[in-house]
Amino acid sequence: MSQPHRRAVLNLYKTLLYMGRDWPQGYDFFRKRLHKVFTKNSGETNPEKIRIMIKHGEFVAKEIEVLYMLKKYRTMKRRYYDGS
Repeated sequence: MSQPHRRAVLNLYKTLLYMGRDWPQGYDFFRKRLHKVFTKNSGETNPEKIRIMIKHGEFVAKEIEVLYMLKKYRTMKRRYYDGS
């Protein structure tokens, strides 16, 4: 794996680990699944496939971020605008 790809993969892994702290099933569950996915694809040498997997990982990170924002929004809405 070339140096730019390696750096991008490590940054993606760190970002996802950080985001997994608030995962509903727990951080350990998230960390084990994330580690399994990254080790499964660790032998990939095709730069194009690596780039595609990095793009997919960035998409997943954005989706997780949106889910967290939605959860916070719903909590705030329930807290202040409860139907009473």
